[in-house]
Amino acid sequence: MNLVGWIFTQHVTTIVMDALVLLFVALVIRQRQPTGSAFAWLLSIILVPYAGIPLYLAFGGRKFKRRASEKGHLRLGERAPEGAKRALGLESTLDAVEWLDDGVVAYETFLREIRNATRSIRIVTFVIGDDATGNGLVDALVERASAGVEVRLLLDDLLRFHAPARNLARLKAAGGRLGRFMPLVHLPFRGQDNLRNHRKIALFDGERAIVGGMNLATEYMGPAPEATRWRDLSVLVSGAAVGALDAIFRADWEFATRERLGTLEPLRGAGERPVTVVPSGPDAASDPIYDTLLTAVFRASRRVWISTPYFVPDDPLMRALAIAVRRGVDVRVVVPVKSNHALANLIGEPNLRDLSRQGATVRVFPNMLHAKAVLVDDALAVIGSANFDMRSLFLNYEIALLFSGAGEVSRLAEWFQATFALAAEGPVPVSSARAAIGEVARLVAPLV
Repeated sequence: MNLVGWIFTQHVTTIVMDALVLLFVALVIRQRQPTGSAFAWLLSIILVPYAGIPLYLAFGGRKFKRRASEKGHLRLGERAPEGAKRALGLESTLDAVEWLDDGVVAYETFLREIRNATRSIRIVTFVIGDDATGNGLVDALVERASAGVEVRLLLDDLLRFHAPARNLARLKAAGGRLGRFMPLVHLPFRGQDNLRNHRKIALFDGERAIVGGMNLATEYMGPAPEATRWRDLSVLVSGAAVGALDAIFRADWEFATRERLGTLEPLRGAGERPVTVVPSGPDAASDPIYDTLLTAVFRASRRVWISTPYFVPDDPLMRALAIAVRRGVDVRVVVPVKSNHALANLIGEPNLRDLSRQGATVRVFPNMLHAKAVLVDDALAVIGSANFDMRSLFLNYEIALLFSGAGEVSRLAEWFQATFALAAEGPVPVSSARAAIGEVARLVAPLV
């Protein structure tokens, strides 16, 4: 190629690349990402477009209008049982709440509910382990499927290789069905690999449901106590709001498998326990769990207690917590001394130090703490699958139960007090080098 040809090629390449940069800058802005996330993507696209643009195509999506309309769970009011319609973003009621804050109790409760189910078992979870716990629960599902009970198990595809493949094959052979949410093997550059289904919902006969942070693996629950088992929290609930949880599962299942499931009308009871069911994720027009937490922190007058394995909030949420401290609110955050994600630890440490300097109380749990819970004043108890981080609040499909009854608020306060008693004063001291690395790592927090 002569000099003129080479110059012309370089000129055309530069024009094309500049046009692509402008296009993707516009796409980032139109996505209405959180400020930190948008800024990080803009920098990567503008400064290193050869890497930034492909990465954004693969991982940059946050809200998909077309796919949201396909999935349709923002329109669940027309699909939910009549008695559950008010629970979809509004207040509903429960007949009973059973707290599962012990791994053995949680495992026994799961087995009991599976074995007692006579019509249907519908479970969505992020992890099912190829271990004694995962295989024990799948064995029970196989037995119920063989007895003619409808069994539907929906797994996020990210950790599919952790699942007990042989036992799941037995489940399918027995008549159960297995769904994979957001398969990792798909057409390239569809922007959905970063959007995972992190919900944990287990429904039994459309009458009872288990919701919370526990996955179906030995780290979370099992038939015998283990000293290294993670501290976690879920609840077993019954009542009208179960219909909303079932509608959310049905929408997730239909989106993943294209199979439309029938509605199961939950039993009616006294329904004296108020609750709000809040689904959040790429299929929501806004970020309802995040909006709920931010509003609650600004309104808090007495206390905000937070349990999370990863503390990576965005700037507005951090600011709200700092302002709450200055207003005299008792802000406490309990995290594990070391979580199972090294990068989340690195990014979270500067946040915890900043909050501690503001006057908040930081406690570190000696073992892995996986519970996702928030307590605000004597008015709000939040339990669900969402971590106190930007991934859960802005990217993942999540679920939360918002309790406002005195009994649930008091019970969660007791759980927090017991957790605080087992935790040491924090944050954990780190070296100057690690502190500096953490500050740099915090710049990429919106992309993690």
